[in-house]
Amino acid sequence: MAEKTGLLESYLSCHVCSETFRDPVSLCCNHSFCSSCLQQFWEQAKNKNCPICKRKSSKDHPMVNFPLKQLADSFAGGLKVESSETEKGEERKLMVCDKHQEEPRLFCKDEERTVCPVCEFSLHQSHKVVPIEQAVSDLKQQLKSDLKFLQDKRNKYKQVEKTYNEMIQHSKKQLLSTEKQIRAEFNKLHQFLKEEEESRLAALREEEEQKGKTISTEMKKIQEQISSLSVSICAVEEDLQKHNVPFLSSYKPTQTRARVQCSLSDPQLLSGALIDVAKHLGNLSFRVWDKMRDKVHFSPVILDPNTANPRLYLSDDLTSVRRGDTRQQLPDNPERCMFYTDVFGCEGFSSGKHSWEVEVGDHPDWILGLLKESADKKQSSVSTEYGIWCLLYRCGTYTNGAGRTVTVKKSLQRVRVQLDYDRGEVSFYDPEDMSHIYTHRDTFTEKLVPFITIGETGDAKTTEIKFC
Repeated sequence: MAEKTGLLESYLSCHVCSETFRDPVSLCCNHSFCSSCLQQFWEQAKNKNCPICKRKSSKDHPMVNFPLKQLADSFAGGLKVESSETEKGEERKLMVCDKHQEEPRLFCKDEERTVCPVCEFSLHQSHKVVPIEQAVSDLKQQLKSDLKFLQDKRNKYKQVEKTYNEMIQHSKKQLLSTEKQIRAEFNKLHQFLKEEEESRLAALREEEEQKGKTISTEMKKIQEQISSLSVSICAVEEDLQKHNVPFLSSYKPTQTRARVQCSLSDPQLLSGALIDVAKHLGNLSFRVWDKMRDKVHFSPVILDPNTANPRLYLSDDLTSVRRGDTRQQLPDNPERCMFYTDVFGCEGFSSGKHSWEVEVGDHPDWILGLLKESADKKQSSVSTEYGIWCLLYRCGTYTNGAGRTVTVKKSLQRVRVQLDYDRGEVSFYDPEDMSHIYTHRDTFTEKLVPFITIGETGDAKTTEIKFC
């Protein structure tokens, strides 16, 4: 019977997909195929040949072979019924003990299998056996717990996926914004260089014009002298051509004039009449760069926008920060501060001496200083215990990172932060008179990163705090 079924299945199988015919069509060569399989084969082969014998078909769209279709559909339906009955039989087998032909009513926890009452007394007396209903209830409860864990795990993955999508969108915005700012900065530099170029070319032309005027003036004097000398030479030459008496009567004035002109000093070329090329070209790039330094500014601390709390708004040059009234739509990337309204510097320090000033004005609520790179930037408390060394100002009172009040001579408009990493010192000063506020001493073992926290602005005039 199995052999007959296999033969029939072979006869009713498509030679392209190897499955039972679906809407079979027959070619003039009597080979049959699924209609969709034949069309797909023809599209790929770019011809209308039979996939088996390669004979060219006379029809572009062969008609469905309905007798063959009915036979194939009946055969496929019979296979489904047979498969369903087989599954039911297997299920009935599971409902009966394969050794004693008894219905299982118990569950052995030691072997994790169902057992019938006979098995329980003969093989599982020393095992932990419970009623099957209790086992099912306990296992379903465990499975529900596993399901809850899986759902929570999936939600976490979905949240990470969502954050990544937000980061992708934010990165595109960052690209456009950063490109725009880079172009703006270079346009400023290009404009400066263009103006500097025009200025230096104008100075070159002005010098050439002045030197030209000077040389022209001297040339005019030289030409006048040449003309005068030429007249005297002609007069002398004429007198020399005269005979005795006429010569004696006219030579004296000619001789006097000639001797006066002979006593004149020889003409001298003016020094510095040429363009001072060295002045215009010497160290040109350096002198332009040196002048450019007055147009550009360096800040020892650059704020990292990827760490800024969504309520903080940074300036284009990343040296100033203010607190806004609304939260920005920013991704919750690992570096971002979400608990406090913080922002961190983009670079840290692991050796040497460093200092910078922060312009706080009359802002009523701020914290500034340094923290160790490994500190929990998401939720860390402001304390030296957590590796945070800072100066706090709130409600008119200044306190240090240890929570102690510090005294200042007058309200601070600026604060100077000074780090001596190798000596383990973080100090704060009033830069107006460099009066010392306080110094915290510790042993630093990792990179320290500048940071600032900003509270509500209130009615203060200073809304933006700037690193100078």
